[in-house]
Amino acid sequence: MKTRARHHATTDRPAPGAAAGTPPEAPGTRERIIRAASALMQRQGYDATPIKQISQEADATLGSVYHFFPGGKQELAVAAVHRGDEEFSAILRELLDAEPDPAAAITILTDSLAEGLRDSDWADGCPVTATALGTAGRLPDIQRAAAAAFDRWEGLVREKLAASGVPEAEAADLACTIISTLEGAELAAQVTRDDRPLRLAGRHLARLVALSVQP
Repeated sequence: MKTRARHHATTDRPAPGAAAGTPPEAPGTRERIIRAASALMQRQGYDATPIKQISQEADATLGSVYHFFPGGKQELAVAAVHRGDEEFSAILRELLDAEPDPAAAITILTDSLAEGLRDSDWADGCPVTATALGTAGRLPDIQRAAAAAFDRWEGLVREKLAASGVPEAEAADLACTIISTLEGAELAAQVTRDDRPLRLAGRHLARLVALSVQP
């Protein structure tokens, strides 16, 4: 999943300790390759994204791609999934930490997902799902990377719910429901080019969370 706050993290941040206003360091070749693969697979899927297109988009030679990723496109797809996982985890953690009420946090999250999808003209859905969906059952390394991403996102939501007084077992089930529902709603919004599925899912999930955290 992706939010409006960080449009697939294409903006570099200054290195820690860098002076305010210092231009961010240009990404290296490996980073450009991962970014290109992630963006292309997010929009086209794994099978429709050839290595040559990734190298062209990254302004890198094919030799460079295979130097950093000797396992080829499959290894690169795993790196792209890890990147999407880390980026959304950072966004999710920041949002959950900033909003004390978990129900309100869910509403803010779904609104942000809806705005990000609309801003991309419905092209940029979840980079993890888009990369892994067409490879399920064929490429287990990609599937495992995607499963780890979902587990991490569920874990962040579960921790928030548990900290709000939801019993641990119920928090785990509810976190799985939230992430799964948002994934499906985001896909429905992308296919229909309408953010209504996401916003409706957000409202109903927020009600469910509010009921769970009541004393």
